[in-house]
Amino acid sequence: MFQVKKLMMILALVVCFFAVQQSEAATLDDAVRKLGRGVCNAALGALEIPIRIWDTNKTEGGFASVTYGVFKGIAYFIGRELVGVCEIVTFPFPLPGCAVNPEDPGWGYGPIMWPEWVVDDQHDPFNFVYPQTDIVI
Repeated sequence: MFQVKKLMMILALVVCFFAVQQSEAATLDDAVRKLGRGVCNAALGALEIPIRIWDTNKTEGGFASVTYGVFKGIAYFIGRELVGVCEIVTFPFPLPGCAVNPEDPGWGYGPIMWPEWVVDDQHDPFNFVYPQTDIVI
């Protein structure tokens, strides 16, 4: 029984390897980016709660941010975690409707959820992830 499970695991890994190699439109970099995005989303999904509170405070005010913003953050947190796990599991395979450009139809290694990463340039209030530089060359 153990040897059958071991053989099935090896067969699944070989199929994953060849699925990535045989794809015409996708490269290995796209699959690795999808894996990295999935790990980031699964590990840092809890950051959605303060991000959504901050966004709601900016657009609708303080009372909305401590009520609606919290619930919105929790919903996005759950979604971000599920999407992260899905991208980790399916990283070797392109998914339908996940083209890199959201306007393109078809299969691809693009993100399931937008924005692609938990912290993007719109949600970086202290310039920690995307430092602004004043050096002009």
